[in-house]
Amino acid sequence: MNELDDEFARFEREGWERVAHKYDSVWASKTRQFIPWLIKHATISAGMSVLDVACGPGYVSAAVKQLGALPTGIDFSEKMISIAKKMFPDITFIQGDAQDLPFEDARFDRVLTNFGLLHVSRPEMSCAEACRVLKPGGRLGFTVWAGPENSPAAKIINDAIETHADPDVGLPQGPPRYLYDERNDCQKVLEHAGFDGTSIIHETRGVEWHLPTASYLFEAERDAGVRTAGLLARQSPERLEKIRIAIEDGIKRYARGNKFVLPMAAHVVVVSKR
Repeated sequence: MNELDDEFARFEREGWERVAHKYDSVWASKTRQFIPWLIKHATISAGMSVLDVACGPGYVSAAVKQLGALPTGIDFSEKMISIAKKMFPDITFIQGDAQDLPFEDARFDRVLTNFGLLHVSRPEMSCAEACRVLKPGGRLGFTVWAGPENSPAAKIINDAIETHADPDVGLPQGPPRYLYDERNDCQKVLEHAGFDGTSIIHETRGVEWHLPTASYLFEAERDAGVRTAGLLARQSPERLEKIRIAIEDGIKRYARGNKFVLPMAAHVVVVSKR
């Protein structure tokens, strides 16, 4: 694996090495809900070779294998790969860089990534690499979080941070938090990477995330995340407490019985290689 030579990449890799063991219990019930749409629009079928980029614990790989496809998972976190191998021992998982994929040209029928582009420093390079390893006519499919105007959960977090956080705390610069939120911008990037822009699907889908307590979201971001966790860790105690209260107050509006049901939205994007 090539050395990740920029500050944001190191920050993300080190962060996920630290919290990889928490992903399945904290985040999976949210992120896994988008996999069926990703697979549907990418038209996965038996016998297809599928690369699962930024595979994490391997959920996408496992889902396509159930359809008879032949998955390979790749992630920059050694600990994530270890977890994926234990969860799905009959699937191939390797450690590697989404921005420099260790595969020959035109190797795969499909490349999928479920929220993975948010964790690389140059997502446009990851898209170009996906195009390179795809066969002609192959498809790239990915998900990215929708912005606050489409997602109540994103608005709660965004408003709390914008209102109370100090943003100038020395975090490495990464891609936009709501990457490829606009269809036209997304299409231009994908065309530049070598895809057929006229084939693009850019669809917004909503799900419900069931939280056991009003404090769950703040604690998850603080203790089991990476990018937002880094921001929270650098706040003063006074600012951190204000952020916590704002997020919890926002969550309380979504109380349903003895739990909290939080609407969330993401964009499902699929495009074909020229």
